[in-house]
Amino acid sequence: MMLVPRRDFDIFDDLFNDPFFNTHENKVMKTDIKEKKDKYELLIDLPGFDKEDIKMHIEDGYLVINAKTSNKEEKEEKGKYVRKERYYGECSRSFYVGDEITEEDVKANFKNGTLNIEIPKKEETKKLQDKKYIEIGE
Repeated sequence: MMLVPRRDFDIFDDLFNDPFFNTHENKVMKTDIKEKKDKYELLIDLPGFDKEDIKMHIEDGYLVINAKTSNKEEKEEKGKYVRKERYYGECSRSFYVGDEITEEDVKANFKNGTLNIEIPKKEETKKLQDKKYIEIGE
């Protein structure tokens, strides 16, 4: 008689080890950036966040976006989690928009877990100086 070693088997182990369920990227704000004639449009996925959880500001030419959420379960039901993949915590992302853009220039709205940001294109007012050449001696 041959004994087969006992393996603690969980049907969810094989299923959730699939690359489709990769949880290392959960903290990243997945973003699409679209260039239009007079503006840039950013579409950022923030599922599970509320509008009040999102803060944006401009710092040193960068648009900084912070989002924070917490586990809002009011009462703990009896039982244990078999798998817990939803993200709770804080994430941040920044995009260079230039020194000419101010907070008043940026328009944003949040609907169905997607943050839509519009940033106008502006010409830099700094004029490039004419090239000055350094003379090379003999």
